[in-house]
Amino acid sequence: MRFKDVFSIIGPSMIGPSSSHTAGAVRLGRIARQIVGGLPEEADIYFYGSFADTYRGHGTDLAIAAGLLDCDTDDQRIREALRLASEAGINIRFHKEQAMGVHPNTAKMVLKRDDRTVTVTGCSIGGGNVEILNVNHFEVKFTAVYPTLLIFHADRPGMIAEMTEIVKDGKMNIGYMEVDRKSRNGDVLTVIESDEAIPGPVIERIESLSNVQRVCVIDLTNREGSS
Repeated sequence: MRFKDVFSIIGPSMIGPSSSHTAGAVRLGRIARQIVGGLPEEADIYFYGSFADTYRGHGTDLAIAAGLLDCDTDDQRIREALRLASEAGINIRFHKEQAMGVHPNTAKMVLKRDDRTVTVTGCSIGGGNVEILNVNHFEVKFTAVYPTLLIFHADRPGMIAEMTEIVKDGKMNIGYMEVDRKSRNGDVLTVIESDEAIPGPVIERIESLSNVQRVCVIDLTNREGSS
């Protein structure tokens, strides 16, 4: 991956013994929270590889819980995140899993909020950096280093052209774009990574397109406030 700045190499300001097992895990939790749309009520966290072997010792369980609470990597509340998550009403369950060929620091997060369930799989690749590999069974790959749009929609002719026209009108520069279809004429997830903050009118115009089911924004610089 390319590094955005020196902090992407040496790691972020953080609480915890390991940028991979704690800082990266905080970011995975925050990304999953933003995809589900806020504080989840239920969270099943499946750890793989090194995460499964050492998550208690390295505080990865605390870090994921802190991310679900919208804590940043240097938030002092990370140490108390499991207690705070319980007080906030999140029922978190941790599971140790085995799978061949996955990155050693991989977590699958299944979150429920109201009537919505999302499944997010990502890995912590070092220095607090992460990669998201799967969202709701769509195979994608994005880092959330930059503001990122996730657009869930049906497959129809002209959809991608309409979305990119809206992005152009909003004077956004697309740094990365990926489209994954479950089948021809089926459900699609389009990922658009932007160089700058994503304007509200751009989001509203994309949401108004026919066959768009849901739009969510991943922006780790955006603070929702503590929950």
